[in-house]
Amino acid sequence: MIIATAGHVDHGKTALLQAITGVNADRLPEEKRRGMTIDLGYAYWPQPDGRVLGFIDVPGHEKFLANMLSGIGGIDRALLVVACDDGMMAQTREHLAILQLIGRPALTVALTKADRVAAERVTELEQQVRQLTQQAGWQTVDCFVTSVADGRGIDALRHHLSQLPERIRTAERRFRLAIDRAFTINGAGLVVTGTALDGEVRVGDHLWLTGANRAVRVRGIHAQNQPAHDAHGGQRIALNLTGDIAKAEVTRGAWLLENRRESGSERVIVALESLQPLKQWQPLHIHHAARHITGRVSLLEGCLAELVLDEPLWLADNDRLILRDINARQTLAAARVILLSPPKRGKRQPDTLQWLHQLAQAKDDAEVLRLYLQQQPWHIDDLAWSRQLTASALAQRISALNPIQADDYLIPGETAHEWKARLAATLESFHHNHNDQPGVGGDRLRRMALPHQPAALVMSLINSMVADKSLANSGGWLHLPTFNIAFTPQEEALWQRAEALFDAEPWWVRDLAAALQEPEETVRHLLRTAAQLGYVTAVVRDRYYRSQQIQIFADLIRQRAAQGGNTRAADFRTELGTGRKIAVQILEFFDRSGFTRRQGNTHLLRDNSLFPGGKCDD
Repeated sequence: MIIATAGHVDHGKTALLQAITGVNADRLPEEKRRGMTIDLGYAYWPQPDGRVLGFIDVPGHEKFLANMLSGIGGIDRALLVVACDDGMMAQTREHLAILQLIGRPALTVALTKADRVAAERVTELEQQVRQLTQQAGWQTVDCFVTSVADGRGIDALRHHLSQLPERIRTAERRFRLAIDRAFTINGAGLVVTGTALDGEVRVGDHLWLTGANRAVRVRGIHAQNQPAHDAHGGQRIALNLTGDIAKAEVTRGAWLLENRRESGSERVIVALESLQPLKQWQPLHIHHAARHITGRVSLLEGCLAELVLDEPLWLADNDRLILRDINARQTLAAARVILLSPPKRGKRQPDTLQWLHQLAQAKDDAEVLRLYLQQQPWHIDDLAWSRQLTASALAQRISALNPIQADDYLIPGETAHEWKARLAATLESFHHNHNDQPGVGGDRLRRMALPHQPAALVMSLINSMVADKSLANSGGWLHLPTFNIAFTPQEEALWQRAEALFDAEPWWVRDLAAALQEPEETVRHLLRTAAQLGYVTAVVRDRYYRSQQIQIFADLIRQRAAQGGNTRAADFRTELGTGRKIAVQILEFFDRSGFTRRQGNTHLLRDNSLFPGGKCDD
């Protein structure tokens, strides 16, 4: 269990902790000299049953409020300290408001320095404290009247704290630790400390260190100030790390994560709990766990807002952020994360706002996952990160929703059915408008039908449609199964004559018609049918190559890509021994078909499945 102090400066938080635990949590020379807590301090209190209660002593001066905020993430309980002689002061109220905003952890109140005032003053102050805590959302609190000077109430407070129940542990969440200190020990090396939010860690585990963005290995563990082989969420942990990492690369606010996550979030949708009204695009100080950055708020509707962060934060669903004014003088609101990947457009559309309100009100993983999959496809890794679920816990919750999985993406069955229908309708329209082409490549069909959806997911759906024969694949060209072309007997005879004239050079329709002494429109229709059958390919309108020659051109591009090169019109012209105009036409044809894509003056290989080698006119 982790308990954090709260309260105004000089109200006796550190002295009270020393009376309870025997440990002076002020560790800095300046703190001892000034008699005032400046940074986070720590004390541990072993229990007869083997448990160890951990305390985080936070500074009470408003100048060091950022340090206070970095110490209260992941705590189980707060110990609010109010001096009887001073009473409720500015930082007492602000600290209580912050505790309210981080989710109202369980609260115990200690009235200190009771030896300095009359009993009537103590009774009056206790009534004020109970009234204020009730207004802030705590229906009942345990309140103890204490004095370090004469020992009054210390034993009762110690007994109360020792009887508090431990946090309920779960093995379903991933390990996350927010680093608040980093130092080196001779003979051991780098040590980092922090409060573990969830999950478990063991000696020998490999973790991902954010900021430095590299893997580290756990060489040793201290949990609640005791050597241990493993540790879990709800404990203060010190980890001895090994790896290619120096102390200077570890900063307060970095994270140790069970799974690799190279980048944090820069925009998130949140549900606000405001103490004061916020203004559109208002600049803010934003506190998350042990990290402190700046950003702005974009108000959406009601409690909904989007935070635009000046630096990325490694956020997960339901993480709470504290928002303060840009002058760092007032605490304004809390923001609870409800969506890590906001849509780029349409956030204020009524249906999107309704969906976001439902997310804000969702009570558990199952309900959130159902709402997520209702709106858009999700990659399994993103779902697991958002909810901080282990692979087995995520699989269990997803199985109840019965979604369709395609290439590590999950979508509802009705969405997959709708997308497949859109792919088929797009292909049908293509056949109608381009009946001289045998079909389209898979990547081009994706860009035509579902350009804004994940490429891997759409390609997986296309492959499933080919497998169930709702689409056909002929030599890399996708087409509808009903798209079936055949020559008439007259066209077959004419094609035999035309085919004999095709070699490595292209033909214009008009030139081939003259050579065959046939009407131009007849030859045009003949070559369109031959193209649908895969015998020839139109690189531009009315100009055809034998498809085998197109395969040769495609192989040249593949070869250049395999050697790490790209293709330019000048290079292609030299290799083909053609004029620049026809080289450009061929490359632009490959761009249109989806085989390549243009980037400046170069053409990059995009879809290697198109134009496969071998004969295509059998």
